[in-house]
Amino acid sequence: MMRIPLEPEQDFLQYLEVEKQASPHTVEVYARALRQFRAWAADSFPGWENCTPDQMRDWLFQELKDEAATSSIRLRFAALRSFYRFMMRRHGLETNPMTGVSLPRRKKTLPVFLTLNQMLELLELPYKTAVPANAPAWLPYRDAAILELFYSCGMRLSELVGLDVGSVDHRFRGVKVMGKGRKERILPVGTPALAALETYVSMACLPKNSPLFVSRIGTRLSARSVQMMLNKYVKLSSIPFTISPHKIRHTFATHILEAGADLRSVQELLGHASLSTTQIYTHVTRARMAEVYRQAHPRA
Repeated sequence: MMRIPLEPEQDFLQYLEVEKQASPHTVEVYARALRQFRAWAADSFPGWENCTPDQMRDWLFQELKDEAATSSIRLRFAALRSFYRFMMRRHGLETNPMTGVSLPRRKKTLPVFLTLNQMLELLELPYKTAVPANAPAWLPYRDAAILELFYSCGMRLSELVGLDVGSVDHRFRGVKVMGKGRKERILPVGTPALAALETYVSMACLPKNSPLFVSRIGTRLSARSVQMMLNKYVKLSSIPFTISPHKIRHTFATHILEAGADLRSVQELLGHASLSTTQIYTHVTRARMAEVYRQAHPRA
């Protein structure tokens, strides 16, 4: 007989966190998707075991009517698909309501990245920006170290905020990060980034077991705080569009490929499980080369 747990959502999220070792961000995104479906269904929610493909299509239709982004729709339905696969494997659910639900195709867009001059301007801004009177003296050096490390390593935001002081190895010029799926990798760190980190850690008097990037009160810096910091500097720059840590990651990958790095090495540095994920950057560099050709060649 089929056994449905009292709180199947919590059972699934615990499975993601403990067994799959998914990142806290992934767990939260999947939890939000389940909550959103239940909120949409409201009083007509029949229980997860009684949901039908028609209900899933109705929700998809509503999302499309609301003009939700294709990437957001696909992410929410990926969470539901994963949830129902879990229910069939672990709890004997016989019918998967996600079967036969077709999603809109993902739009293929090239990653946005900064030019070298834009990136260099951004890296200099923490040193040129006035520090608030009540802020610690090390604050601009922390911000500079964050930006330098993003550009030097191309790491994810979740990887950066998870670093400890002991994650950085100055002797071997590298940093140990915990990526998706709890996969550990060691990234090389450039000289400017190492120097910025050393100055910041020294000024902030951080012990080796401390989080690497801390708030004014000494707690681990949140991903939201890093984004707010980045927004502040972008507004002070000449960069004409918004920037996220992920765009700096795109910039890192694009710049080293343009400089001659091979795709496999870039895949390892970015922590991509599949080479196909990394290949998007070859399209970026080709598009860039084509643009340079059109602008420079007299008979282009």
